Amino acid sequence: MSKKPPVKTKIKILSTAQLSPIPWLIQGFSTRAGGFSHAYGNGALNLGFTEDDSKAAVERNRAAFLTALGAVYKRKPGPHLWPLVTLRQIHSDIIDCVDSDFDSSRGSRPEPLAGDGLITNTPGLLLGIQTADCLPILLVDPKRRAVGAFHAGWRGTLKRIVEKGVGQMRLHFGSRPRDLKAAIGPGIHGCCYEVGEELRYQFESQFSYAEKLFRVAEESDPVREKYPMLFLTARAPGHSDLPKKIFLDLVEANRQQLLAVGIPAKSIEISPLCTNCRPDLLFSYRAEKAKTGRMMAVVGIRAV
Repeated sequence: MSKKPPVKTKIKILSTAQLSPIPWLIQGFSTRAGGFSHAYGNGALNLGFTEDDSKAAVERNRAAFLTALGAVYKRKPGPHLWPLVTLRQIHSDIIDCVDSDFDSSRGSRPEPLAGDGLITNTPGLLLGIQTADCLPILLVDPKRRAVGAFHAGWRGTLKRIVEKGVGQMRLHFGSRPRDLKAAIGPGIHGCCYEVGEELRYQFESQFSYAEKLFRVAEESDPVREKYPMLFLTARAPGHSDLPKKIFLDLVEANRQQLLAVGIPAKSIEISPLCTNCRPDLLFSYRAEKAKTGRMMAVVGIRAV
């Protein structure tokens, strides 16, 4: 039996009020709508080369996404897409500066890039970060025309990747934190990001504000509530403790890092969308039990 053709829907790209007014900037956060993939629902815009999807479908999705963004050179005999720079993401604090040695004819450097951050001040390149619960973070320096894109899961956050990203932009481009604008895209929020006690200890060892990043909730138990006598123990005050759940606010953790390096609070914009809450619109590794596609956050500088 042949597969049904993908149901083509309009590509939906999320943008931010902080970054949209900058005329020389291309930026956006993809969603799952408007693609050609079958693996994660008919017509999904999967932008990652995953095991379940075909390379041809992903390449077609990427071309459609870049076209929708306007990352296209108008050349004869036809339009050409901007080179898209991506990483083999490894949950690190490694940041790569992409400049004139980028091989645009091949679409990548001779060796694959491994890391979780990209920065550039070279026009005509599109930096891309892939996510499916982790946070995509874009940094833009409107004065020096420099940009950065970062992948912040709990490991990258613990290693302070976005703090180091600001430092790298200052080192390479002279960017001042007070001039930067930051956009934290859709990711898993504190309402849904349940973690273990050991992770809380790791954050407490690194950050003075760690206490405000975690929320502890008792797990409800309808049987215990209806029949409390069944759970009597010798422990004071007479009942065993209910199991507790610990939730990490990854968004606030990264916002605090941006504030700590000097980016004004008014220059930090945060998407209200939680990937785990919105699998209808966004890919979520947790909500879809690891079988899911990848979204992409992109940023680039238009040539003058």
